[in-house]
Amino acid sequence: MSAAMDRASAAPQADLHDLSVTQLAGMLRQRQLSAVEAAQHFLARIRAHQPLGAFLALNEDATMSQARAADARLAAGTGGALEGVPLAHKDIFVTRDWPSTAGSKMLSGYRSPFDATVVAKLKDAGAVTLGKLNCDEFAMGSSNENSAQSPLGFTAPEPVKNPWDVSRVPGGSSGGSAAAVAARLTPAATGTDTGGSIRQPASFCGITGIKPTYGRASRYGMIAFASSLDQAGPMARSAQDCALLLSAMCGADPDRDSTSLDLPDEDFSRPLNDSIEGLRIGIPKEFFGAGLSADVRAALEAALKEYEQLGAKLVEISLPRTELSIPVYYIIAPAEASSNLSRFDGVKFGHRAAHYTDLADMYQKTRSEGFGDEVKRRIMIGTYVLSHGYYDAYYLQAQKIRRMIADDFQQAFALCDLIAGPVAPTVAWKIGEKSADPVANYLADIFTLPASLAGLPGMSLPVGFGAASMPVGMQLIGNYFSESRLLNAAHRFQSATDWHSRKPAGI
Repeated sequence: MSAAMDRASAAPQADLHDLSVTQLAGMLRQRQLSAVEAAQHFLARIRAHQPLGAFLALNEDATMSQARAADARLAAGTGGALEGVPLAHKDIFVTRDWPSTAGSKMLSGYRSPFDATVVAKLKDAGAVTLGKLNCDEFAMGSSNENSAQSPLGFTAPEPVKNPWDVSRVPGGSSGGSAAAVAARLTPAATGTDTGGSIRQPASFCGITGIKPTYGRASRYGMIAFASSLDQAGPMARSAQDCALLLSAMCGADPDRDSTSLDLPDEDFSRPLNDSIEGLRIGIPKEFFGAGLSADVRAALEAALKEYEQLGAKLVEISLPRTELSIPVYYIIAPAEASSNLSRFDGVKFGHRAAHYTDLADMYQKTRSEGFGDEVKRRIMIGTYVLSHGYYDAYYLQAQKIRRMIADDFQQAFALCDLIAGPVAPTVAWKIGEKSADPVANYLADIFTLPASLAGLPGMSLPVGFGAASMPVGMQLIGNYFSESRLLNAAHRFQSATDWHSRKPAGI
């Protein structure tokens, strides 16, 4: 055994899962730990915590092959910023070596011939893939109760559990990602955010997650839900880790995603320690109304006082069309879903009904069998609002109000640098509590939808605990391309507090 491997073997293996991405990357570069050992450690934890339902698929041969290649690069001194660091991907990203199902029966067993751009970029930075994470079907949901795939260790579909209380949801649609990070099954994970699907589960599980400006990260290879809203982002325990991951994920992809932005590469870690003295934080009065639970409000108010002690200034602002974000989103997103999901017809790939009489019957039976209830609901809504006679009345009007919501933000940013508020009106609810009432699920997105409709960057960071000792997240929203400022503000808060380092009992 080499001297480097001797040093790696002496590393405190039992505590590896408590290390941050930044710490793991440092240990790997210094050869205090091998990528193989890190991968083995996390794969063992994933197997030990299968009852959470966070993982859908592993491929240990592929993981260990990537880890050995990372060790070779580290030994040669040629590793990337994330060389050897293990992470996992939401199953909305296609991957060559793992199944890509989007949590749907429609794609059961599907193997992509290529990696999504975000997956490829993280791999180029040296990250080692642990596996694929559970999610709401086609990213449609706020609780991770809509997956049609069976998690590891289960023989039937099962909701992901929140590691803080396994009787509660982890949020959605990136609930598997959030639960896995919170349970220390992976140091970090990818997520996607269409209307809050990074921020809300990050809040419910007490971790940090950021949705960048629309177009910052390529959507190529990200199974589409609503193309004008979907955006990839990292989920980890701290802003520092998210900055490292986001730097690797972002970048132009003009040949494969025409909506990706041609911007210079940016190191989001560089300004993390800048002072926030004089930072103007806008507090929207619409975010702190009667619909916000008292426990969430208390945690947010304490966090805002901490920001004042760090030198920030609180400014009252207004986002007057906040309530309109729900009907606008639930017209635009289903309309785009109706169009995007029309490709799943049983002809080219994916599920096909076993018995049918003709082509029309095959389409009908394939889609009836392959899609779950929530996906069908959104397809039907989207088809309706796009149909002749309703397009102008619903879809066109929603697009006009979407523009007004974006204008509201620009007026607010004339008065402040960042906007702070709740991620969700309450802490995570019980599994099954809202299953029979989809509208109740939709209403829980009221604070995350406006930034998504405007294409703005937003993030969630843990700021305390609410009812039933469940985590509470604060949402920070920035103007276009202000990810560095968001991450700086979050990191300064996390440097002064320890909410982000708390972990569930028994983990």
